This record gives sequence, structure tokens and C-alpha cells, in this order.
Amino acid sequence: MRHPAPKFAFALGLTLLMISAIGQQTQQAGEDAPKVNAGQDRAAATRTFLGLGTPPDRVAAVRAAPIYQQNCAFCHGTQARGATGPGLITSDLVLKDDHGEHLAPFFKAGRPEKGMPAFGQLTNQQLVDLAEFLHVQVEDVANRGAYEVQDIVVGDPAKGQAYFMANCMTCHTASTFLHIASKFRSPDQLQRDWVWPSRPEDHSLAITATVKTATGAAVSGRVTQISDFSITLISSDGQMHVIERKSGIHVQMNDPLAAHQALVMTLRNDDMHDVTAYLELLK
Repeated sequence: MRHPAPKFAFALGLTLLMISAIGQQTQQAGEDAPKVNAGQDRAAATRTFLGLGTPPDRVAAVRAAPIYQQNCAFCHGTQARGATGPGLITSDLVLKDDHGEHLAPFFKAGRPEKGMPAFGQLTNQQLVDLAEFLHVQVEDVANRGAYEVQDIVVGDPAKGQAYFMANCMTCHTASTFLHIASKFRSPDQLQRDWVWPSRPEDHSLAITATVKTATGAAVSGRVTQISDFSITLISSDGQMHVIERKSGIHVQMNDPLAAHQALVMTLRNDDMHDVTAYLELLK
């Protein structure tokens, strides 16, 4: 069953917050991943995360498109966004349906008292196809992961190289970026990773800390949780240490990605596009 309208609206907003994280998850497969369409990966990941229901049948939707345009578009709009009649994208009846089990009987009976005619002249398959057409319209609005990023390589590679040499080589070496563009499925993933790198599962870029107590004892390790009240570390021997942050406790943090976090606060769009254009040449 698909989500009713309130959950659908919440999903739209939440998608905007999570799309970057989802994109990083699809990138982590790296060079060993099969070379499939990156947009399909993002769409599938977003669908799973938001629980959008079963994927719509796009082949059936194509069959239904002329039927919808002839019988429904004048009232509900060419993409079911609304016209003289209401939009159907957030209709509870549409969102609760999966493959026409609710919509097909509804189309067949119509709602004459509200001006919607019955479509008894259509076959059952055509009615189901109409349901799939509406589900595709919902999918195209709700699943932001399916949006195709276009024209991202719009910067000046020469300017990007100059910015890169001035701002990145203090931490990185040339070998770090050897063939870097070939390691990503699309330029938008390349841009996302150099601006805001993901942390590998091997913890090589994990946040670490050394905690010194009032007695001078010290514990070092990978930070797994930190708050105003405590810090949790995993030391090199695999032991977990939960330390209360009270008077006399000194915490020294080390984040390998701190420079990138600082960069995000000052990075101009033009510089970002220029660097991406330069890195895209390193294949």
C-alpha cells in the first residue's frame, strides 16, 4: 500500500535532506561496482529509504498516456497536477493503490455526482494502465533520487586547476587524484565526493580523539559517539570506552575531513564548478 497524502508530503521534504547521504551510499561501491545508470541507483536507494511502495509499471503508463490525455487531462492536467479539476498527485485514493486494485474499479464506476464520468467503455487492462500512469506521475514528483543531474561540467578546467593547486595540494598528493574521474559513475558523484567526502567503511577517515583525565591517564581511539555529557571511543585493541565529560577531562579531537568541512563554508559555486571540470579531465 502506498502512503497517504500527509506521509507523502513529509517524504518530499525528507528526501531533500537525505538525498546527499543516499548519493554517498551509492558511490561507496567504487570501481568494483557494475557500471549501471547512476540515476537508477539513486532512485532505488531513495525509494527504499522513503518506503514509496512498489515501483510503477512505466510500460503500462506509456500505453495509458493517450487514454489519459483524451479522457482526463482537460480536467486534471496533462501530468495530473490539476486544471479545472483537482490534482491527483496527493490523492489518497491514488497513493493507497498499488497496481489498480482500487483505482480500476473507481475509474469504471466514476463519480457522476461530482462531475467525473464512468469509464465503463475501457477494458480492465486499460483501467489498470491508467492507474500506473498516475503512479508514474507520483513517482516523478516524490522520488527525487530519480532526477537526472545534467550539465554539471560547466566550469573552466584551467581555473579549476589553479584553485586546486592553491587549496588542495597542502593535504593531498598528485597520486591521490590519479584517474579520479574514472572512479565515479557520474560527474555529480565526483563533485559530491571532493566537496564532501564520504567516510570509508574501513574507518581510514574516522574521527579520532585522545581523552586525558585529571589524573593524567589517556585513552585514544575512534569516536563513535560524542555529546556534552560523554564520549565513546573504540581503542586500537577493539575495546569500547565510555568516558563522562566532567571537570578535569580534556578531549583532543582529530577529524581528517575537517579541512573539507571548513572549505564548504567558503567555497564559491564558480570555484566548485571549475574544480569539478578540472577533475573530470583526470581519467
